[in-house]
Amino acid sequence: MKNIKTLALGLGLLAMSFGASAQRNWGCTPEQQESMMEPVSLYQDAMKQYKATKDGRYLEETYPRWQTIVATCPQQSKNLYLNGATIIKYLINKTKEADVRDSLIAELMAMYDTRIANFGERPEVLARKAMDYQALKPDDIKGYYEIYSQAIAAGGKDLEAAYAVKYMEATIKYVKAGFAEPTLVVDNYDVVSEVLEAQLIANAADTAKTNLIRGYIGGVEAAFAPFADCGQLVEIYAKKFEADPTNIDLLKKISGILMKKGCTDVPLFFSTTEKLYSLEPSPAIAVRMGKMCISKQRYSDAAKYLNDAVDKLTETKDRYNAYLLLGIAYGATNSYSAARSAFNRAAEIDPTKGEPYRQIAQLYAQSSSTASEDNIHGRSAYWAAVDKATKAKQVDPSPANVEAADAQIARYRAYFPAQADAFMAGLENGQRFTVPGWIGESTVVRTK
Repeated sequence: MKNIKTLALGLGLLAMSFGASAQRNWGCTPEQQESMMEPVSLYQDAMKQYKATKDGRYLEETYPRWQTIVATCPQQSKNLYLNGATIIKYLINKTKEADVRDSLIAELMAMYDTRIANFGERPEVLARKAMDYQALKPDDIKGYYEIYSQAIAAGGKDLEAAYAVKYMEATIKYVKAGFAEPTLVVDNYDVVSEVLEAQLIANAADTAKTNLIRGYIGGVEAAFAPFADCGQLVEIYAKKFEADPTNIDLLKKISGILMKKGCTDVPLFFSTTEKLYSLEPSPAIAVRMGKMCISKQRYSDAAKYLNDAVDKLTETKDRYNAYLLLGIAYGATNSYSAARSAFNRAAEIDPTKGEPYRQIAQLYAQSSSTASEDNIHGRSAYWAAVDKATKAKQVDPSPANVEAADAQIARYRAYFPAQADAFMAGLENGQRFTVPGWIGESTVVRTK
């Protein structure tokens, strides 16, 4: 009796709203839509009963109705497919017959395709399809890997982080099963990393979600580690580079993955990045070239590349890092004034960082001989160096910066002049003094 009353109420409500619902196309003719009113009402009532009781008999009862609705009016609602997955998976888990189970799995996969055809959301639905297929057919690695690949291709960087992680896991299983060479792991790691980094940026305001994504990143890095040895990466990519040295997409991939994994000292990294810059110059690649030249002690070349980049970079972090590198390159060629200018520019770009001031402190200390006109053998340079290291601590209280600045201060104080030497030069503690030479800083006399 209760079900009869519920059905009558449901039919009444449907009849009252038929004019409005008819305006929303269910993917069928008005006549078919009207004929589905009773099956829809019965199906919806069964789903309500199931959700209230978790009694699977309601799912079995409404399964034929659900099939009829999907076949007749496939755009009735998106919930039709969400509920459909619940219904079919229940039946899959219940059946003992292998052929029936396979048939139901095939129906579930087809249902996802129908949902995409009628409601879109292809990347997310394909990813859900892949996860379900993997759970139901864990031995069919090739099958679920291919569906994950379709999801990644469709969604790009907008795909949910969890799906990207599953894709990476599937890739490794796919390679271990012998379906592809280890290069696929490296290639797909590059893709997955971009997805996770994009999702991290997109969810920056959500602490819980960013923490979850960082956990995913850690898991992906751990899974990739066995494939990430620099020697292995070079072995994988050297032949590809030799075979196609002007393929810009390949050059970007090789240079990017080698940099990401810290393999910047291998000749392949330099060769591919240099070639990439010659074919498609960009500020980011110029910075990469600058880093490499610094590591190879080609400081003049580094300064050239970095000067090409600094004014073209748009991100604050990138410009800050580029100016730091430029200062290091200039400092190594004893172009002290140019180095200080670069470090000061970095400090202007990000005034919360202490490293630019620590770098200037180091410049002052290493060029102390240029201040020899102070009559204390250039030791006034160390006063200015300590001033800059102290400034670094003031602007950046982070433990790592404070520790590094304190180490500098302790080291440079050891070079302060003895009190007697300062006295002989006509200097007293606390006296204002301008360091001679290129340093030219106003500072305070201090002795040991």
